Parts: sequence; C-alpha cells; structure tokens
Amino acid sequence: MSSPSKEPIALRQRRKEARPQELLDAALALFVEKGFAATRSEEVAARAGVSKGTLYLYYPSKEELFKAVIRESLGSKIAEGREGLDKHQGPMADLLVWLMREWWMRLGLTPAGGIMKIMLAEARNFPDIAAFYVDEVIDPSCNMLAEVVRRGVASGEFRPVDPDTAVHVLIGPILHMVLHQYSIGACGLDLGPKKQPEAVIELHMELLFKGLLNRPRDDGMPRVDA
Repeated sequence: MSSPSKEPIALRQRRKEARPQELLDAALALFVEKGFAATRSEEVAARAGVSKGTLYLYYPSKEELFKAVIRESLGSKIAEGREGLDKHQGPMADLLVWLMREWWMRLGLTPAGGIMKIMLAEARNFPDIAAFYVDEVIDPSCNMLAEVVRRGVASGEFRPVDPDTAVHVLIGPILHMVLHQYSIGACGLDLGPKKQPEAVIELHMELLFKGLLNRPRDDGMPRVDA
C-alpha cells in the first residue's frame, strides 16, 4: 500500500512531466484559432491552466513556443515519414501513396494543418520563424518526396523526371485542400475539396501515376511539349 504522503508528490511529478505537451496543445489550438500575431502568451497559459510565469519556464517567448509547436506537430511527423522511406523495400509507387495518405490523415485532418495557413498568412512579418519553418518542415518534406521519386527513376519504375520539380506537383493539391479547410471551409461552407478530400487524393494519385510510371504512353494522351 502506497504512503499517503508520497502519492500527492507522485501526482505532481506526473503533472509536471505532462505540462510541456499540455502547453503545446493549448498553443496549437489558439494559434490555429487566432493566428500567431493575435495570440497572446497569457491566453495560452490560461488555456493550459498555468500561470504566465510557468509558461515562460518552458518557452521563454511566444516565438520559441510557436517553434516548439511546429517541431512537435509537423517536424516529428515528417521525421517518421523519413523513417518509413529508409525502411521501405517495395515499389516506390506504393510508398508514395502511403506517404500522401498518411500526410493527409495525420496532418491535413488535424489542427497541425492550420500551421500551414498561418505561415502563408504571416511568414512575411516574422522572417525568423519563416526560416525555421523552412528548415524544420519545407526542406525535410521536399527532400523526402524528391528522394522517393529519385529512387523510382533510378530503378526504372518512374520515367526520368526531375525529382525536385515533381515534388511541387505532388504536394500542390493537398496544400490546396489544407488551405481551403482552414479558410473558406472553416466558415462552414461545404464547398470544393471539403466534400470529398479522400476522393481528391485518390484521383490526384491516379492522374499522377498515369504520367509518372515508366510505361508506354497512351496514344490518346496529349503531350505537354507538343
């Protein structure tokens, strides 16, 4: 039987260990709701149920808090995707489909997707955060997808396309759906990709592979460079 005097100490310790994640969860919700510039540190502290001083013990400034949110909500998921690439042994097309679906399920459909809208709207006013976002999110995710295409081209599975250019074709539709979800879609308007996002992804992948897979071209398909 545990000592009554020790139990509160153990509970307080567990609470202390959980506090950084609670602060990040509260910050993410408020940043997505109000934007970076409009969110105040004391609001984050209040939503997490702590004092402003406690918040600053973990994150000395709002900028550092937002960077931690980016790293936790996006950077960690991209790192997991990279691990999937390093372990994958089958066709690159299968991995590409998995990465795109996972990206949408774990980022696009979660509050983390709202960070992308924030960056497009406010990055110009906060260049230091923009540079951090490039280092933590844009460069790693683009490099990962480019590596998938590069391996597919090297194995002969994909046509000889430029991997870095192909990345923008890959991510464009999903970024569009995320931005729609956190702009017009957030107004309760049931329009565009919000209706059937999974169907949009499936069709995007189908159209993509018609041009990417290394197989004879359909005679009925027009050439872009004609």
